[in-house]
Amino acid sequence: MEIGAVEKSWKNYVAWVLLAAAAIYLTSIISPPSLMDDVDAVQAQIARNMLTSGDWVTARLDGVVYFEKSPLIYWLIAITYKLFGVHDWAARIPIALSAMGLAWLTASFGNWAFGRKAGFYAGLVMSTCVGLWLFTRILIPDVMLTFTIALAMWAFLRVFDDEEKHPRAWACVLAASLGIGLLLKSLVALVFPVAAGLLFLFFTGRLSSWKEWKRLHPVAGVFIILAITAPWHILAAIRNPPYFAWTLKSLPGHYHGFLWFYFINEQLLRFLNLRYPRDYNTVPRAWFWLFHLIWLFPWSVYLPAVARLSFKPIDRAGRTRLLALCWTGFILIFFTFSTTQEYYSMPCYPALALLLGSAMAEGGAWIRRGTRALSVISGMAFLAAVAILIAVRHVPRPGDISAALSSHPQVYSLSMGHMEDLTLNSFAYLRAPLAIAACASLVGALGTMRAKAASGFLAAALMMIVFFQGARRALIRFDPLLSSRDMAALIARSGPGRIIVDHHYYTFSSIAFYTGQPELLLNGRWNNFEYGSNAPGVPDVFIDDSKLRALWPGPERFYLVAKADQLPRFEKLLGSGHFQIMNTSGGKILLANSSSPQP
Repeated sequence: MEIGAVEKSWKNYVAWVLLAAAAIYLTSIISPPSLMDDVDAVQAQIARNMLTSGDWVTARLDGVVYFEKSPLIYWLIAITYKLFGVHDWAARIPIALSAMGLAWLTASFGNWAFGRKAGFYAGLVMSTCVGLWLFTRILIPDVMLTFTIALAMWAFLRVFDDEEKHPRAWACVLAASLGIGLLLKSLVALVFPVAAGLLFLFFTGRLSSWKEWKRLHPVAGVFIILAITAPWHILAAIRNPPYFAWTLKSLPGHYHGFLWFYFINEQLLRFLNLRYPRDYNTVPRAWFWLFHLIWLFPWSVYLPAVARLSFKPIDRAGRTRLLALCWTGFILIFFTFSTTQEYYSMPCYPALALLLGSAMAEGGAWIRRGTRALSVISGMAFLAAVAILIAVRHVPRPGDISAALSSHPQVYSLSMGHMEDLTLNSFAYLRAPLAIAACASLVGALGTMRAKAASGFLAAALMMIVFFQGARRALIRFDPLLSSRDMAALIARSGPGRIIVDHHYYTFSSIAFYTGQPELLLNGRWNNFEYGSNAPGVPDVFIDDSKLRALWPGPERFYLVAKADQLPRFEKLLGSGHFQIMNTSGGKILLANSSSPQP
């Protein structure tokens, strides 16, 4: 085969990577589950508030200042609202496009470093691994952050590549990536790539060479970063004084303005696990590392082959592998000594994908063993799925899936905490998704059985594309548990009235998004709202039990949303004959203070 034909063939493969990514992520826009309660609907609602209020500087929820996160994701979602209207699927567009872009970027990075074959495999790993799909179901900026870090790392290598024709332009790309990352997730966007770069310079003997540092054009780079990041930080500080507070004590009832909370409390004290409020949990360290076998599945079976690669920085491939090792190692070690959620390590996925793509392209005994292992794992998964389908074939399905789940609220502050709620009976509600997963596993088992490298890799990718469709359908079945959209629709059909949310806004955050109404927060000075509730000029949205008792018998219509297990409390507080139970679903309950017309 001629060289030109080979290149054209691998260009087609890269196109298939993009098509696979599009198939995976665009389906979540075309037919997504509802926005989930907690951070999913919170991000979407903040963006909506920015669009409707015209204040794109200070994030607010229910009129209360919210300083926890950087603003770029809100701006991007608000722009999609402007273009397409305020819809849940519109809120997901920036995340979906970022995931597709990350797959393309990883493939292009690998193509530059190792050649088209390895680049294609790296893009395939990135676009079809479990972790990227799973952690882009929620409106968190981590996939965007991962994109900026991967771009910064590629730009960093190109600055130091002797064959690069435009090193100064790539130095500017590096600085711009760091600046954009700072607007996505603050200081970690700077710490991770800078630390990885410093380790690379140290191991290649360039750290103390001013000649090498000059290649980065550090002065121009600092100006680019400041031009991107300084305007928002300065405006947010000016609009939310006091400007300077140096205390390291994070205590309830204290307010020190934007700068203190955003940098001291949210960055430094969170890393040290001293932040207040402590509205987060941490994955045990050993599990944090081992979970990467799941997040990188099915490609994690090839990780042993990575150890046989050359990391000597004698050529472009060796330098890329060394940087990927520094990049991955620093992030994993950093979170080993910090508070950790399952998705925090996503910024190292492209580095691992590059290493895996390089190993897969080189082939060898460990790749063949990995493919055989994948065939066995897929076969066992197929048998397990079929066994569960047989076991639950006659199990009844009364109500929604929440009736068949167990409850482990102590782990719900972890992003995968609800996975512990699954029971055997709950799979009766998931028969169709489980059947799709069984088909996917069968595709993987048969496709990788005695398969050559390339055909086995493509079979594994096809398995994951089919599996993700089943997983998406499973998420839709969990809608009553994870989202309050149906309750919001019932409120909208039942006539005008004020909405009261019990205890924590996050627990029912999709109510505000789907109704488009402000809410009263009953005993809601808690967790994410605690700090903003002490800010000057806070709106009068916080009420306590005594205020609720005073409001409830009045002529104004009220809807109260709470956890279902709080019903005895409200029977005692309001009197069992003074409210109507309008709906109970997904462990949540909707009460009204007078009878209403049937929706």
